[in-house]
Amino acid sequence: MLFGSISYLNLLPFQVFLKRYIRSSAAQMSFRYKRAVPSQINKALKRKEVNAAFISSIESRNCKCTDLGIIAYKKVYSVLLLKGEDEGDPASATSNQLARVLKLKGKVLIGDEALKYYLNGGEGIDLAEAWYQKTGLPFVFARLCYNKYDRSIQKLAHSFTRTKVKIPQYILKKEAKKRGITPKQLTWYLDHIYYEMDWKAKRSLKKFLNA
Repeated sequence: MLFGSISYLNLLPFQVFLKRYIRSSAAQMSFRYKRAVPSQINKALKRKEVNAAFISSIESRNCKCTDLGIIAYKKVYSVLLLKGEDEGDPASATSNQLARVLKLKGKVLIGDEALKYYLNGGEGIDLAEAWYQKTGLPFVFARLCYNKYDRSIQKLAHSFTRTKVKIPQYILKKEAKKRGITPKQLTWYLDHIYYEMDWKAKRSLKKFLNA
């Protein structure tokens, strides 16, 4: 199985889980990874260059998906709209569309770069918060979708929802250092992300896709 991987911090718990799951799984399946930014992973899944991946929610409409997503309730801190001329983030699809749906003008900044900008005192509109203020709902930025190995992916997704992932300190320190933040800031950020799509998340996604 070729798994599309986004190296943003919001997927760190899943990546830690996945490595452990692969090691302990009885399934004789070879896992390989293709790393890229969200917009590239979207295309790779559609072209079947990868078999499963968290893809932008705006691109998930006609895909086979699990009930795993990258979800933020109120603030997300890593999807910001900065003052200035309209400019989408080339790495994104959903966040650019979200700004348009909210009828907000400015420069979209996503991912670890946006988080570091915020932590360094940068100002901007948190798009997840803007969505919540408009709808009272969380926002679904991405979904785990697939084009092959249906049962295996669904089983993996179910297992993740039932697992409390503890990220080892050495990984926290390594990933934080790589991005120029502290381990404490990293864990604080992850406390604002959740992954299982409850009824509110599903309702929110439907509202966004129909906007």
